[in-house]
Amino acid sequence: MHKVFFPLDEQLGLRETHWSETLAQQAVWLYAQVEDDLAEQILQKIGGLSISDTSIWRRAQKWGEKIRIHETVRATVASALPQRGQVIRGKVSRAKRMGAAMDGAMIHIRDEGWKELKVGDVFEIELRAETDAATHAPIQQAHAVNNSYTAVLGGPERFGCALWAEACRREFPEASDSVVIGDGAVWIWNLTQEHFSASRQVVDWYHAKEHLYAAAHRAFGEGSAAAIRWAKEMEKPLYQGRAWRIAEALKTLARQRRRVGKELRQEAGYFQSNQRRMQYLEMREEGYPIGSGMVESGCKQFRARFTGAGMRWSRTSAERIIPTRAAILSKRFDQVWKSVYNSPPN
Repeated sequence: MHKVFFPLDEQLGLRETHWSETLAQQAVWLYAQVEDDLAEQILQKIGGLSISDTSIWRRAQKWGEKIRIHETVRATVASALPQRGQVIRGKVSRAKRMGAAMDGAMIHIRDEGWKELKVGDVFEIELRAETDAATHAPIQQAHAVNNSYTAVLGGPERFGCALWAEACRREFPEASDSVVIGDGAVWIWNLTQEHFSASRQVVDWYHAKEHLYAAAHRAFGEGSAAAIRWAKEMEKPLYQGRAWRIAEALKTLARQRRRVGKELRQEAGYFQSNQRRMQYLEMREEGYPIGSGMVESGCKQFRARFTGAGMRWSRTSAERIIPTRAAILSKRFDQVWKSVYNSPPN
């Protein structure tokens, strides 16, 4: 079978083996940022390069696969058990505090429908002097800084290995203290127990409030004044770390309102099973973030590339671009590119 090249590819001499490293790197970087036809326009407008969107797609797929393999190997090595007789060097604790957060974003996969892209964020914790919005008193507010991301279109096991690899790269195990933040999904806390068992655990404050208000509307009527009043009354004990009180109140409401009893008992179970992860006042006072906005921001940035109008991805194509996108968002694309470009040919 003869290979087919576009006329402009021929004109620029951009056959399979004739791309310069810089041009290939720019094409791969652009494709992970914007749609291929827009990448074509940018290269034409900014760089004066007339390269077809199909040629850009081919480069992104080729090098995206190499980056995917590179990241898969890194995750495998990070999660590998030590061999018998292998001496493991002790880790020196560092002064900085670190955190990890997990969430999911839905992307459309051709012939499969909407699938969850599991997104993880590893970050450092920085305290900043601010003014409390309610009391106007000076406080030290915790912020997630120097965020880096990983994402996997697959099950929790693969994702857990990928996130742990990123945590090891960031020297998470050597942090003086650490926290994991999630929305309360069981798979998140299972992974936390497996990979981050020494870290504190926090259910994102805003997800907890969503559950609180959802339960209130279910019990008292959607949008009713009674629902809003009850939820506002319960916000204070929730923030103070008394999730058990909310669980008991919901169980009582479930007995009184049998029509929605099942749903209220489910919400009660959510607060009961996560009560040790809902010590918000204590965590704030000890200088930890209690919201998962950092990973939700990451999810939005992945969705920006994968869920545009009419976008439908094959699983293979998506899995080749996801690690590239993660490297860009983590500000380490150049580092990953050098490792992949200089690696031995397959």
